[in-house]
Amino acid sequence: MGEAEGDSRLVHTLALSAVKASKHFSLSPSFQRCTFAAWVRENVNKRECCFFEKADVCKCGYSKTDHVDEAIKPEDFTGESWDRHRHIREVPTDAFGDISFGGLGQKTGQYARVSTDTSPEILYQLLTDQWKLSPPNLLISVTGGAKNFYLKARLKTVFHRGLIKVAQTTGAWIITGGTHTGVMKHVGRAVRDYALSSSTQGQIVAIGVATWGIIHNRDALVHPEGCFPAHYVMDIEGQGRLSCLDNNHTHFLLVDDGTQGQYGVEIELRSRLEKCIAGKQSGVTIPVVCVVLDGGPGTLNTIYNAMLNSTPCVILEGSGRIADVIAQVAGLPPGRITIALIHQLMKKFFGEEYERFPDLKIIEWTKKIQDIIRMSQLLTVFRISDDDQGDVDVAILQALLKASRTSESLGIDCWKRQLELAIAWNRVDIAETEIFTEESHWKSSDLHWAMLSALVGNKPQFVRLLLENGVNLRDFLQEEETLCELYKEMPGCFFLGKLAKSRNHSGELITMTHVSGEVRHLLGSFTQPLYLPSTTINQFNMSIEDSSSSVTPRDPGRDLFLWAIVQNNKELAEIAWEQCRDCMSAALAASQILKKLAAEGSDADEAEEMKELANHYEKHAIGVFSQCHNSDEDRARKLLVHASPLWGRTTCLRLALEADDKSFVAQSGVQALLTQIWCGELSVDNPVWRVMVCMVFFPLIYTSFLLVSLYSSPQVKFFWNIVSYFAFLFLFAVVLMIDFQDLPSPLELLLYIWLLSLVCEEVRQLFHDPDGFGFRKKSKMYINDLWNILDVLSIILFIIGLALRLTTVLFYAGKVLLCIDFVVFCLRLMAIFTISKTLGPKIIIVKRMMMDMFFFMFLLSIWVVAYGVAKQGILIHNDNRLDWILRGAVYEPYLIIFGDFPQNIEYSGFDLNSCSMNGTDPLKPKCPVLNESQTPAFPEWLTIIMLCVYLLFANILLLNLLIAIFNFTFQEVQDNTDRIWKFQRYELIKEYHSRPAAPPPFIILSHLYIFIRNVVLCRPPIVCKEFKNELLESEEEELLSWEALMKDRYLQSTQQEQSQSMERRILDTAQNQSPAVDYGQSEISGFCSKRSTVTESATIFFIRSHIFIIIFQIFHMSLLPLVCLHFYSALTTTDESPDTYVSTSEKEDGFHVNARQFHYPGSKVTRFPVPDEKVPWEASISLSVTRDVCKMSVCLMCVSSVIRNPQGRTGIRGRGTLSRLGPNLHVDLVLTRWVVSCPLSLPSLFQVFEGYVDDCRNTDNAWVETTVLNIHLDRSSPLMVDISNMAVSAYGSLLWQEVSGRARLSSNQRESLRQIAELHNRKF
Repeated sequence: MGEAEGDSRLVHTLALSAVKASKHFSLSPSFQRCTFAAWVRENVNKRECCFFEKADVCKCGYSKTDHVDEAIKPEDFTGESWDRHRHIREVPTDAFGDISFGGLGQKTGQYARVSTDTSPEILYQLLTDQWKLSPPNLLISVTGGAKNFYLKARLKTVFHRGLIKVAQTTGAWIITGGTHTGVMKHVGRAVRDYALSSSTQGQIVAIGVATWGIIHNRDALVHPEGCFPAHYVMDIEGQGRLSCLDNNHTHFLLVDDGTQGQYGVEIELRSRLEKCIAGKQSGVTIPVVCVVLDGGPGTLNTIYNAMLNSTPCVILEGSGRIADVIAQVAGLPPGRITIALIHQLMKKFFGEEYERFPDLKIIEWTKKIQDIIRMSQLLTVFRISDDDQGDVDVAILQALLKASRTSESLGIDCWKRQLELAIAWNRVDIAETEIFTEESHWKSSDLHWAMLSALVGNKPQFVRLLLENGVNLRDFLQEEETLCELYKEMPGCFFLGKLAKSRNHSGELITMTHVSGEVRHLLGSFTQPLYLPSTTINQFNMSIEDSSSSVTPRDPGRDLFLWAIVQNNKELAEIAWEQCRDCMSAALAASQILKKLAAEGSDADEAEEMKELANHYEKHAIGVFSQCHNSDEDRARKLLVHASPLWGRTTCLRLALEADDKSFVAQSGVQALLTQIWCGELSVDNPVWRVMVCMVFFPLIYTSFLLVSLYSSPQVKFFWNIVSYFAFLFLFAVVLMIDFQDLPSPLELLLYIWLLSLVCEEVRQLFHDPDGFGFRKKSKMYINDLWNILDVLSIILFIIGLALRLTTVLFYAGKVLLCIDFVVFCLRLMAIFTISKTLGPKIIIVKRMMMDMFFFMFLLSIWVVAYGVAKQGILIHNDNRLDWILRGAVYEPYLIIFGDFPQNIEYSGFDLNSCSMNGTDPLKPKCPVLNESQTPAFPEWLTIIMLCVYLLFANILLLNLLIAIFNFTFQEVQDNTDRIWKFQRYELIKEYHSRPAAPPPFIILSHLYIFIRNVVLCRPPIVCKEFKNELLESEEEELLSWEALMKDRYLQSTQQEQSQSMERRILDTAQNQSPAVDYGQSEISGFCSKRSTVTESATIFFIRSHIFIIIFQIFHMSLLPLVCLHFYSALTTTDESPDTYVSTSEKEDGFHVNARQFHYPGSKVTRFPVPDEKVPWEASISLSVTRDVCKMSVCLMCVSSVIRNPQGRTGIRGRGTLSRLGPNLHVDLVLTRWVVSCPLSLPSLFQVFEGYVDDCRNTDNAWVETTVLNIHLDRSSPLMVDISNMAVSAYGSLLWQEVSGRARLSSNQRESLRQIAELHNRKF
């Protein structure tokens, strides 16, 4: 046995070590089961009886066969009798693993048999670490009726829907009894309905804590090594007094105390487990709520104990029995809840069961119900009205929020606790209705933690709600650490991987400067860094999973928007974009960043999402610019070219071009700006003929118009360059055809000079970089332009041809090459049509068709080569002339496509004189293989069939395919050619805008001037404001403010369009009528109607009382240990009629409450229950039994008749833990001062309160009386010096504290402070 246990431990140790060593690797299921089994055997035990007492059934409830061999004693054994504590022991559990219920859907779960003494921490580890459950944000404990429980159909539907909705939206665990009876069965069915209706959502966790000894068919769950799975059969009809497990629960903890057939064994362990889970923290403390349906006296005790532990309870009215009793009296004051009333309600709702209840229990239950009603902050009654089904999920969450409001006495900020819960549950509807009400006003700083939590937790609706309710982004992101924390907590994404790989070693410190570098890479090198290096070191360790920031943000909206964009978070980015100042630049920058990330990423799905989001922000930019252009065209154009200080001092137009946002550039406003730049200072309404006439006959121009303005217009430059290019081609043609001499003629020399000017212009274009791209980026852009490629090719061919032409040997070859170069120059002529609105789009279509043609020729070449090689091999034998081989294998098959059919493939067309027998004649092809009769020997039928097949596929199939491809390309491109042409028009306009005014060859003079000015004289380049304009700060601020107004109009119009669309109405109607439990869909319509364009909203603050306090408690006598307690054993009452109940209810409810708590503090003594109606000494009461529990030599009977509590009975006699019988006098001294000095010369003394205090230590014969005194001091008083010294010497135990309702004090002290605040006319 020892060796086996040692081996088991060894296996477990090795398994755990392997798991730790390979956390990032996928483990096989068998290895995982082995590890899990080893952990369970080491940490989880069961209980079993080790002594079988001679009988048919042992006192533990199990038969003889169910005991281990050592528990069965010999027949003549006459030793000790069975004892629970000595004869039930703990051994490693033998029932754990997976459970399969079979049937429809093959429902499976996980289970474990555990001892009643198992540590809750072990069970929590089992649930989270071994069963891989995520820690809950909420714990829902469902309790109530177990047997003969019937739930009305309407209430059942509402309960199912609400329970699952709250569990789904908050990530809650549901804990029940786990059996297929009563309320547990309804919870299971709710889980089942959810699983059937929503297969995409996460699993609802329903944990059943049941007693092992009452489970029917539990033998199927037993196996020493665990069952994976155990096949469990639900035999409802044959279960008898036992119960079957519910097949809809997901996890089971089967509590074993070593007995069989005893219900309720699991209650204590379940209570400890719930308390343990509630003590855990996953961001915030996990709250617990108790949901009650039906139930009997045991359920009442559960409710009472839960509420004493500050656990809120939700009672479902209409579910029956004790739930209905509490629901009936929930609206009554405690004084009206009498014993008689409880008798009536018990009889009404319990029926025949009521007859078995003794009067003493009714009295106890009355007292408990009164205490439950007094704790109204913890009690929520859910009622279904006739016209509204209500929402159980809202009732559950409201109960938790209502309970958190009253936790201020524990020192917890009420509103903060409520907001923590709402954020953890992701229930913005609850926060909106229960927390952010019209009466509430918030400081921005008070909500910064919530904003950070919502951003990190990806809760965009909460982010929007917080912005609407006072969060100022500038204050929130004022500190660098906040932005650092956001990047540190950013979820794993492609940008995060890029940021980590940007460093040489993983784990190297990353700052915001590194983030800026990556963003600059995504935006383009022409932008300036968004974050400059900071003098303050603010770094953190960065691995592949986290990032950082290190610079004070310049604009909080931009910083938040950039943080959301790089992680491809659409919802958060949308909210942040609404807060951006330069929103149009932000949208275009987002489009560029997302498209660049999509191009560099490897995940196709993520890349597609990024492209969709990029298009979304392009639409945003279009919408804002359209609003701007419709409002003020001049301002809109200024927006396009102003250098944005928030986005690296680049322009909206440049960002749109980099992002390839063709739709944005194609807008009429952008094209109007480009047309204005194209025309320069000329009117855009001038027809072309008028401009050309003025170019030639410039004296016709008005004298007031400068010639420089005319000839510096890009339009005029373009026309002159066209004329110059035609002249160049004419000169080139003349030289090639007429004047190409051995030595270059004057015309040819002019051609060389002309070409030199073209070369200089191309060099100037390559190095001209007004946007600051850098040579590498500029070169890449230059090569990517097709026309530039033709320019370079033509120049290279011309230089090579010129070099060959100047030699004697290769003179003719040089001319041939120059002739080919002329063709390239002519093709370059097509670029002049790109400016034309009619022909420009057609050039784009031609380009696309050329791409199609290239891929078609690749496909066609397969057939050409296949037929040509086969034909050549059949006809010709061993021809070694390469030119004739290529002619026969490639050229002739290609000509066949155009109708030039060969004559040598059939006998009738064969001519011996047309070929060479041995292939010796270079001008004739080689003859085909001949037979003896000097006729072709090849099979004619085969060559003809091959030709027919070739013509069928090449001429008919492939050519028609090419036509179809061209047609498809034309139809596809035709719709976008105008947009593409407008986009490409920018580069042509910018080229001619920067081009010198003189056309070639005179342009070489301009190049010489530019070289001397920029290189020799080193003067700065001339700044051009047409494409990039630097504005003054005041002008910039005014322009961005106007843009923000236009953005608000755009968002408002967009929301109006959405609300008015028929599709939106259908969606809203479906959401309102659908009984689905998906919270996200049900809450969208209400939330989207809200506007959230808060930018720099002012926060409103309450003016609080500026009174500070120090509290001293002075006791006349110190507390003594417990010496004597007497309590009542029974009270007898007379029958009361409804009339008596009415008269009793009319009495004032001024009874002490704390003094009648069931459990007396500092002892295990329980008070006798004293309902309100029995508190006055005048109420009739008789003592049947009095038990003395102390050895005090005082006659308590005599004391009781002389010294009585002035407020009535408490349920216990004697002095308890108080120091004396009768009144125990206390004095509370409260020192106050003003925050700001007031003209008070002397301290003021006030008596605030004097009298009886409702203290939990009070008894029938001893009670506490307190006098509260207030000394109000002036800040300049000499006494303040002594008090300050006393506070310093107290080392923090004595502090000045603001008078506020949030002070951490007892209820009595809080009431005293409230009276003091009223005394000084200050709000508490």
